[in-house]
Amino acid sequence: MPPTGGLPRLRASCRVTSSDMPVKNPYSNTYIADLPEPEEIDIKATLDSYEAGEIDLICVLGPTASGKTRYAVRLARELNRLRAEAKDVSAASSIGRAGAEILSGDSRQVYRGMDIGTGKDLSEYEEIPYHLIDIVDAGTKFDLYQYQKAFEEAYRDVVSRGGIPILCGGSGLYLEAATCGYELPDVPQNQELRAELEDRSMEELTAMLASLKPLHNTTDIDTRKRAIRAIEIALYQQSHPVTRTSFLPKKTFYIGTLVSREERNRRIDARLDARIGEGLVDEVRRLIDGGVSPEDLMYYGLEYKFVTQHVLGILSLDEMKLLLSNAIHQFAKRQMTWFRGMERKGMKIHWVEP
Repeated sequence: MPPTGGLPRLRASCRVTSSDMPVKNPYSNTYIADLPEPEEIDIKATLDSYEAGEIDLICVLGPTASGKTRYAVRLARELNRLRAEAKDVSAASSIGRAGAEILSGDSRQVYRGMDIGTGKDLSEYEEIPYHLIDIVDAGTKFDLYQYQKAFEEAYRDVVSRGGIPILCGGSGLYLEAATCGYELPDVPQNQELRAELEDRSMEELTAMLASLKPLHNTTDIDTRKRAIRAIEIALYQQSHPVTRTSFLPKKTFYIGTLVSREERNRRIDARLDARIGEGLVDEVRRLIDGGVSPEDLMYYGLEYKFVTQHVLGILSLDEMKLLLSNAIHQFAKRQMTWFRGMERKGMKIHWVEP
């Protein structure tokens, strides 16, 4: 598609629309989600809209292995170049203004020491400042509430210095917490409820959670601990509705990085081989030797779940690679399902081929 020449009218709310619902597969209960059509982003128009206050955040999202971090860094550099060249910005008004900065929207890159498995690739950022990476120790429970508060603080900091905030990540729940403008409650632990649920089977916990909310985020039922915590949060939120925050973005411009399913799976498999070669198994051993419990590592899912099982002797190397590869493929599909769901809520995503 040709460049748009400007930004479409933004829809930044989280209400549900029905204009682009997926088509139901007549032979099953699943829905067929066609890949969206790619477009070209008019970066100058995007910058003009940010400077005019028509948007207050750029969000680059996409499934794993879609090239979103690299795209976000290139976007940041181009925004900086265009801003520096703008004739209507005097040298005096430019003094002290920050450039574009990236805020991570990844639920696991917050942890120090979990580098290879989370794909931090910090060298990609080069001169572009980044935030919300390596902010807590591995083994710490850093939940959605804490992420939203950390994001709000980093976002406020970038904006206060005249910078252009770019949120980049693939954790849909975290991206929505940052961009939908809702304040999340700090859910306290309910020891009485935990004791009551402790003897329930995983099937019972899953059914209970499904009765409280849609199971969009399947990591909620990866482990018993996760399922019990998810039930705890869902029950708390029933009697503590969310409210609006004072300083979260309200007019986000979403850009999605798009690759075909075949290419995405090829990249996932190649990246997994590369990460194992870079020392992913040794990274997990170092974390365990450093005091992070295997249970806590498995709580983080995907690479840390399966590689920990390999380190513990539960899985062979080949079994680990096969199960992990399949799990990442499924995770990428769930990410795309989540993003298409964001579109059905009314959030316009401009899909690009990076």
